[in-house]
Amino acid sequence: MRLLHTSDWHLGQTLHGHDRAWEHQQFLDWLLVTLVARDIDALLVSGDIFDNANPSATSQRMLYRFLTAARSRVPHLNIVLIAGNHDSPGRLEAPAPFLEGFDARVVGVVGRDQAGDIEVSKLVVPLRNRVGEIAAWCLAIPFLRLSDVPRIETQGDAYLAGIAALYRQVQAHAENVRQPGQALIALGHCHMAGGQVSEQSERRIVIGGAEMLSSTLFDAEIAYAALGHLHLAQKVGGQDRIRYSGSPLPLSFAEIDYLHQVLMVELSGAELVNVEPIAVPRAVRLLRVPKIAAPLAEVEAALAALEIEAVEAAAQPYLEVCVLLEQPEPGLRARIEAALSNKPVRLARIDARTVKRDSAESVAPLSLDELGQLDPLAIFNNAYAAKYGDAPPADLLAAFNEILNLPDEVQA
Repeated sequence: MRLLHTSDWHLGQTLHGHDRAWEHQQFLDWLLVTLVARDIDALLVSGDIFDNANPSATSQRMLYRFLTAARSRVPHLNIVLIAGNHDSPGRLEAPAPFLEGFDARVVGVVGRDQAGDIEVSKLVVPLRNRVGEIAAWCLAIPFLRLSDVPRIETQGDAYLAGIAALYRQVQAHAENVRQPGQALIALGHCHMAGGQVSEQSERRIVIGGAEMLSSTLFDAEIAYAALGHLHLAQKVGGQDRIRYSGSPLPLSFAEIDYLHQVLMVELSGAELVNVEPIAVPRAVRLLRVPKIAAPLAEVEAALAALEIEAVEAAAQPYLEVCVLLEQPEPGLRARIEAALSNKPVRLARIDARTVKRDSAESVAPLSLDELGQLDPLAIFNNAYAAKYGDAPPADLLAAFNEILNLPDEVQA
C-alpha cells in the first residue's frame, strides 16, 4: 500500500500582504498529478489545511475542488485530513458528511459522548486497498487543546500527560479492531521534542507552559507517524518512521532555503518498507538581496544590477531587501522602490538593521518616577540613544519638534 503524507498547506496565506492563491493552486495541481503518477492509495494531510480559522471562500473552494478531482482521478483513493492549530475544528468538519461520500474523512473535533467520555472510535479511520479490503488503520488525532485531552493526576505537566493518555487510548482501540497484517498509521499535529522550527512563520502552540512532546508517544506498533506543524521536513529523533513532511510552500523568508516536499510511504502488510521524499516544485522564487545586510548605497547598486526574467504577474519573485543603517532613513522604501523600477519582482519585505555605535556613556534604565517626569523630547532622545548609541541628528530633531508643535486638532 502506498500513502502520501503532506501537511501545512496554509491555504489563504499571504506573504507580507501578497496574495498566494495562484501558488497554492499550482501546488494542488502538481499534487493531483503526483497522486496519479505514483499510484497512491491514501492521501494523509496532517493539519493546518487553512492559514486561519475563518478561511476565505476562495480557499475553501480550492480545497473542495481538489478533493473532488483527486477522488475522480484516483477512484480508490482514501483521503484523511486532520485539523491543525491554525484550523477551526468545527468549520473543517462541517462538510464531513458530504466528503465521506467519496471516502474523504475529516477529523477536527475530539468528540465526547453524553457521559463525557472521549469518542475514541471516531479518531480511528480504516484505510482500504484498491479492492476494498482494510489494509491499515489510521489514528487521526487533530491538534489537541487542553479541553480535548483526559484529565490526568500527575506530578508533571497535566496537558502532556493528557495527550499521551489520549494517544494510548486511540492506539488501544485501533489494535483491538485491526486484523493480522494490517498496519497502524498515526496522524498528529504537534511539536515534537528536538524539532527544528521556522521562527518567522510557525505559531507556537504552548499550552500550560508546555509545547514539546516525546517521540515515545509512538511505540513500535506504529508503522509510520505522519506529523504536521513544523515547516521544515525532518525526521524525529532520526527515525524514518516518525516524520514531518514540512510545508509545500515557503511560508516566510526564514524558509527560503528549505527543500519543500511530500513523502511517499510504502507498506507491506503491517510493516514500513520505504519512505521517499518527493520534491515540490517552487512556483514562485524567493529572493534575498543582498544575502547579508549591507549599507544602503551598496544595496541600491545591487538592486539596480538585478536581472530577473519577465514572467506573468502571479509568478513574479518575492524580494526581501536587507539593509544596514547607521541612522534612520525616512525615505528608505522610496529609495529601494526607485532602484527596482520596472523590474518584474514583488518587494515583500525590507529587513532594516542598525549599526550599534559605542557611546561614551551607556543608557541606564529609568525608574517609573523618572519616566513620569520626562517630556516627549527627552523620551525621544533616550529611545534614539538606546538604539543608535548617539544623539539624534539635527534634521530629525527638527522634524520631531515640528510634530510636537502641531495644533491639537491636527494631531488628533
